[in-house]
Amino acid sequence: MSNDQDAAAIRFIFEAGVLKRAARTGWWFAGVKHPESIAEHSHRTALIGMILAAMEGADPARVTMLCVLHDTQETRITDIPHIAKRYLTAAPNTTVTADQVTDCPPAVADTITTAVAEYEAGDTLEAIVARDADKLECLVQAVEYRHQGIDNVQRWIDSSRAALRTASAQRLAEVALTAQPLAWLTPPSQPE
Repeated sequence: MSNDQDAAAIRFIFEAGVLKRAARTGWWFAGVKHPESIAEHSHRTALIGMILAAMEGADPARVTMLCVLHDTQETRITDIPHIAKRYLTAAPNTTVTADQVTDCPPAVADTITTAVAEYEAGDTLEAIVARDADKLECLVQAVEYRHQGIDNVQRWIDSSRAALRTASAQRLAEVALTAQPLAWLTPPSQPE
């Protein structure tokens, strides 16, 4: 492996750090002043993906990887809100990813580009589950914002719910809609 390939891999790692600072901009339309970052969204999407994979019989490690990589292109094209997509045309995520990993060690570039292509194609069970994880995370975030007093989130709930394809994601969405986001703070009753 060359120093140039190692340098390219480090550039990608630094670039991914931008996702920790870049906001999920669509929430501004709902009145969220400081929405979660893309990295925060991707982290919980990966957790949801792992859970859904276990429930659906998919490969949890593969789904988690697809979830981690699903928005990495937004370092270059940003989080384009749904309404803006009517007026803007961005390069395909596969193209952005290929540019991001250019000159990385071939095994690294192949791993990342293959995973992003799989997610974008949406044909494998793992890609379907990863896409459901993305939509379910958006729905869960909307429920949390609603509990925080943001009342303009129904369109995010409705569109996310309508996009879910797996039975497990649909069931979890139904539970999330009536759940209390902070219920986990109350420990379960101990038998006497």
